[in-house]
Amino acid sequence: QVPLVESGGGKVQPGGSLTLSCVASGSIVSDTFMGWYRQAPGKRREQVAVVHRGGSRQYLDSVEGRFTISRGNPENTVQLQMNNLNVEDTAVYYCTAGDGWNSVTDWGQGTQVTVSS
Repeated sequence: QVPLVESGGGKVQPGGSLTLSCVASGSIVSDTFMGWYRQAPGKRREQVAVVHRGGSRQYLDSVEGRFTISRGNPENTVQLQMNNLNVEDTAVYYCTAGDGWNSVTDWGQGTQVTVSS
């Protein structure tokens, strides 16, 4: 059983918006923290945003003010609303779940986001 299933990736023009969604299955270790990481070609994987079950959030500096992470109902879902996208946001985005702000115990398979004119 795939622990985390993402949806919502695609191609968008610069300045556009996309929403990524993720649903956690019952097989994950912990969903206290859920979030999104991304990896662009030739670059290291980086944390984009993380949200605690209680609502506290943490963002990568370069997406602050443009991206919004939220837990859904039920709480085993997480969304990433991405606005004013630019070409530097092009990457594979991974949904994560874990037991700390920087502690990931489960990964999704990834969804491609391409920002291009």
